[in-house]
Amino acid sequence: MTSTTTTQATPVVKRVRVRDLPAEQQRAIRARQLRRAGTYALAIAIAVWIVLPIWLVGTLAFSTPADVRAYPKQIAPIPFSTDTMEFFLNAKGVLPATRNSVVIALLTLVLSTAIAAPAGYAIARYFFRGRDAFRLGILAVRAFPIVILAIPLAVTFRTWGIFDKVFSVALMHTALTLPTTILVVSSVFASVPRELEEAAKVFGCNAFEAFMRVVMPLALPGIAASAIFTFVMSWNEVFAAVVLTLENRTLPALILYNLDKSGDPFKFAGGFFMLLPSLIFIFFMRRYLFNMWGQITK
Repeated sequence: MTSTTTTQATPVVKRVRVRDLPAEQQRAIRARQLRRAGTYALAIAIAVWIVLPIWLVGTLAFSTPADVRAYPKQIAPIPFSTDTMEFFLNAKGVLPATRNSVVIALLTLVLSTAIAAPAGYAIARYFFRGRDAFRLGILAVRAFPIVILAIPLAVTFRTWGIFDKVFSVALMHTALTLPTTILVVSSVFASVPRELEEAAKVFGCNAFEAFMRVVMPLALPGIAASAIFTFVMSWNEVFAAVVLTLENRTLPALILYNLDKSGDPFKFAGGFFMLLPSLIFIFFMRRYLFNMWGQITK
């Protein structure tokens, strides 16, 4: 018994040069290349606009105090030194204020997300009288100036016995971030198809189980984005912390209080140190942001 092997010739792909194509195709290819180049140029410009100030502040934070005071400023930390950062960290009240800021930001994140998730789900899934007015009311609360509320809040917190407490500042930050967080989370829940939730109920899930097993995993990237916004806003907020604290200052409030009394090494080291928690938090939450555009990072 003989077997025959049929060998198929591999097709040879001939590379076509752009100049050999018709004029219309050449123009279309060049236009696409120009759009792509413009997109990359715009992305690079935005990246430089964001990264350059961080780089310059970091450079001066890790330079010697003499180099920080010198002019013109250097664009790279040469020689690299931790003297400026150590001077800042050893300043009175910096480490306790940093701990207060981290605790307040995390409490604000937990409280804001815990309240915004069910509120946003109710707005996205249920139709009731005054639904649109309720949305506008939530946004109007965020637009209300905190300066007007400063003295009444301070008096109220003193009356309640929670003035100059870490938890009281976290409550204030939650009130500031909650309106925007609710609107963001509700838009995320609205983008989740209702049919998936109904299918989960058909297969035996009750309303709560369908929410936790189907809706929440799909909405997690958007909730992570709102959590980043909440954390960064609480970490950087200074006015409420200044009004509601005297001893238990947050880091921005402490730096603002000492700003006119300190030199350039304290200012640049403090500016870079305030950036670190936000950058670290965004670094660990970035995969959920990428998932919003259908990308997955491991």
